[in-house]
Amino acid sequence: MSADSGEKWESAAMSRKEDQRAIRGRRDSYVQWRSITTRWKDNDVYGHVNNVEYYSYFDTAVNAMLIERGLLDPQSSPVIGLVVETGCRYFAPVSFPETIDAGVRVAKLGSSSVRYEIGLFKASEDEAVAEGHFVHVYVDRAQRRPTPLPEELRACLATLVRDAT
Repeated sequence: MSADSGEKWESAAMSRKEDQRAIRGRRDSYVQWRSITTRWKDNDVYGHVNNVEYYSYFDTAVNAMLIERGLLDPQSSPVIGLVVETGCRYFAPVSFPETIDAGVRVAKLGSSSVRYEIGLFKASEDEAVAEGHFVHVYVDRAQRRPTPLPEELRACLATLVRDAT
């Protein structure tokens, strides 16, 4: 491969990545909602919410839903979800003080795993300011070995399955 063809390949790969990054999710592709208020400590020295805080918002949106529906007791549930993969795409900044809406959907429901996808939206906007995902593998709390999703959890999560359209 010549240096010139290598540069073309890299350029084409970057263009595909840039095209994918430019596609922002919309509100109507999410099912479950939670409002989250940014905090003073969330801002970094550049005046916007630091990237690491987005993962906290994702965790809050999913786990609060599970707790509120009686599907997770962090202290005593015999089956718990452990994060094995996570990612985020950032589209626009968020700052303190702002309230953002976190939309949740389930992209894949396996026998012992779930891929949650979360979109963060400014209150008056239909396009996401950030989108992320994480995969939970559900395990027996004591043994830490994968276990099938409890039926009640599976039934609830099935109502959240939505393609990213």
